[in-house]
Amino acid sequence: MTTVIKRNKWEIWRDVIFALLAREIRTGFNDKFGIAWAVVQPVIFIFVLSFLRGRIGGDETHTIPTFTFMAIGLLFIQGFLQTMGASAKAISKNKALFAFRQVQPISAVLAGALFEVLVKIFVIIGIIILMYFMGIDLQISNPLLFLACFLLLWIFAVSLGLLFGIAELFVKEIGKVRELLTRPLFFISGVFFSLQDFPREYWHFLDWNPILHAIELTRYAVYSTYGSEGLSLEYLSGTVLAFSFFSLAVYHISWKQAISR
Repeated sequence: MTTVIKRNKWEIWRDVIFALLAREIRTGFNDKFGIAWAVVQPVIFIFVLSFLRGRIGGDETHTIPTFTFMAIGLLFIQGFLQTMGASAKAISKNKALFAFRQVQPISAVLAGALFEVLVKIFVIIGIIILMYFMGIDLQISNPLLFLACFLLLWIFAVSLGLLFGIAELFVKEIGKVRELLTRPLFFISGVFFSLQDFPREYWHFLDWNPILHAIELTRYAVYSTYGSEGLSLEYLSGTVLAFSFFSLAVYHISWKQAISR
């Protein structure tokens, strides 16, 4: 006699996300290079740009080794952009699966975002190995702040991706607008520079950007000598909380209409 296993909604949701994540891993690493290329490509990119910055500005940037300074900036901005892009595309990419009652758009968004986290963990490990062989001092003065900035930026990326994903189902051209709006983030988020590089009277042109706060606070978390003047974890947390609430509210109101289009 067949035994029927009853599961609550949380268990079903967990299993659906795990299945979608496994699907993302299979489709994301189905070429000959697999996960190796997903790790090697950003590590090489970070190494080359860090080398060029070091040739121009020296071995240290505001008490931080230049490689570490650039690695944090590039890793965080790449993680943000890729997570937001994956979250935005997850709904339309998995639209056929929503015919199953258990599969909802939010599950696909979380699976795509978790996949990007998985890739970034391997990238961080690759960077740590590279730093060891380069003889660069590896330290984290405040691990909790480091994890908080990483998590808050990830939630911010998922929230924006969810908003864009819903909007793109109503207006397909929103995807092009998203790509256009995110390109300047590479240059205004403190990836190649520090807030300390600018006179204080010009900080208000830059410190509205929560990504800048996340990157600069992470550098401060790694090297406490870097300083945190002009930065605010409260502003970063408040911005992420506001966007998370707004994106979930929009999703709750409109996801059924969006996937039926």
